[in-house]
Amino acid sequence: MTAQTETASRAPGAATDGGSLGAQLGLMLRAFITSPLRNVILVMAATSLAVIVATAFGQILLNRWNQPFYDAIERRNLPDFLYQLQVFAMIAAGLLALNIAQQWLNQMVRLKLREGLTLDLIGEWMRPRRAFRLANAGAIGVNPDQRMQQDAGHLADLSTDLGFGLLQSSVLLASFVGVLWSLSADFVFHVGGKSLEIPGYMVWAAILYAGSASALSWLVGRPLIGLNSDRYAREADLRFSMMRVNENIDAISLAGGEAGERRRLEFDLASLLAAIRGIFRAQIRLAWVTDGYGWFTVVAPILVAAPVYFAGDLSFGGLMMAVGAFNQVHSSLRWFINNIGAIADWRATLLRVAVFRSALIEADVLHDAEKRLEFATNDEDKLTFDELEIAAPGGCTKLAEPHIEIGAGEHVAIGGDPRAGKTLFFRAIAGLWPWGSGRVGLPSGGSIAFVPRTPYFPPGKLRDVLSYPQADGTFEDAEMKAALARLGLDRLAGSLDQAARWERMLSEDEQRLLALARIRLQRPRWVILDEVLDTMGGDTLKRALSLFRDDLRETAVVSVGNVHRNGDFFSRVEHLVKDTEGRRLRTVRFGDDERLRTAMKAHEEARPTGT
Repeated sequence: MTAQTETASRAPGAATDGGSLGAQLGLMLRAFITSPLRNVILVMAATSLAVIVATAFGQILLNRWNQPFYDAIERRNLPDFLYQLQVFAMIAAGLLALNIAQQWLNQMVRLKLREGLTLDLIGEWMRPRRAFRLANAGAIGVNPDQRMQQDAGHLADLSTDLGFGLLQSSVLLASFVGVLWSLSADFVFHVGGKSLEIPGYMVWAAILYAGSASALSWLVGRPLIGLNSDRYAREADLRFSMMRVNENIDAISLAGGEAGERRRLEFDLASLLAAIRGIFRAQIRLAWVTDGYGWFTVVAPILVAAPVYFAGDLSFGGLMMAVGAFNQVHSSLRWFINNIGAIADWRATLLRVAVFRSALIEADVLHDAEKRLEFATNDEDKLTFDELEIAAPGGCTKLAEPHIEIGAGEHVAIGGDPRAGKTLFFRAIAGLWPWGSGRVGLPSGGSIAFVPRTPYFPPGKLRDVLSYPQADGTFEDAEMKAALARLGLDRLAGSLDQAARWERMLSEDEQRLLALARIRLQRPRWVILDEVLDTMGGDTLKRALSLFRDDLRETAVVSVGNVHRNGDFFSRVEHLVKDTEGRRLRTVRFGDDERLRTAMKAHEEARPTGT
């Protein structure tokens, strides 16, 4: 695959349209309303608002202090000067305590926001069958770990900082606009022997100054939204590539494929660095605007008030008080300028998280117009397939016989050529792939265990692996040791409390035997295998067949895969065929269908609210 092709194949995931900003905020707001942490966050936010208001009051006192302090300096009045220093110490002590309280509240809100957002995404992701469907829905499902861990944490941090920053700037603006207006209400300019009075002159000057800076900053900084979004997509690509190499390092090393993998990693790194360089260039352009205005702001308020001061209508203390109020108003108004980069970053992160959350919900209604398999429970303890056709983009997979019955305790093999879609059939009858037509009749009695080709072992103790997915303590130690001994894994009997990554500790045959030991413990009435027996040979296969013949003789076994190597174990063989002209599954892109968005909204409204 060429570099251009790789870029094109990944682009949809990075550029998925998550709708307007309002739609994205509405989606996240509905998630917040249903969060169990909602009330805790609201209480913290209300407390923070009270602290911000108190801080604004303290800032007003500090601004008023400027006039008597600088007037005392101008008059060289030492007692008054010392008294004003005492006043300053009291005001500063109060503001210091408020600032510390505000920092603590910010950190706690940030922490709770991240907890609530991450738990919400994990909860949606881990709904039955949803993670599987998302993983098979294109680029949006490639890096769910980064969306839930890095992006969610970054969004919580940015939302807290920007939210409280905007709130504080708004409160200070509302407080100091009145102060600045009263200070400049009587400003009179003498031009050519005429007097010109502009009520609230310095307020209008601050608004005009900050407004022009904000407009120019947004014009220059707006491209950062798309650039940041692209950067996060490239970060995810590189991280996924490294994880993939690490997970498959044995096969790569055996094949001598390090050079090829290095080239792929270098390509992903080059793509990331190119995206970062684009961000750097945009940030430099923005810095010309923000830093230029920042330097001019040092003298801007003095220049604005200078005509009145030099005309003798304003004392030195009054000038400093006016300058302080102007700076507070201007600082509040230029909040947008100071945070344009962070706002662009927040917008890009919100896009990624909102698109991912939308995709999680849409995964349930993806291909909703397509016909689906019918699942029902039979009156008898039989597994039946009637007129089964499983739709896929490349055609449909179906059984050669229109009606098949498999009785309790029966051993049946279902096979086909390599293109027949055996794994697709396995996933369909397990309920993971619902698209197609026909009926799957499930047996009325007993549990069904679906065993994939590659077994899954959760990280943790060996006893947890054997009990999975049931809770720890379900089985006695003696039962576990007997199951291990039955499958020839006696050496592991003393390791029940050892925690490890067992897929790395055990050989492939031992992994399959461990999965069968789990089956022996749980004793399901039905076992459906996805090419599991095909991967076994020699003693491993003999142990597996012996387990089903002797220990689980009442368990029905349906093996999907090749069947010619397994002798007389199976009472009969059924065949899968691929019909390339049959029912196809049309491609649906996330966000293309208004029906999907309607279903997503209904899903959100149906969720219980938090307490």
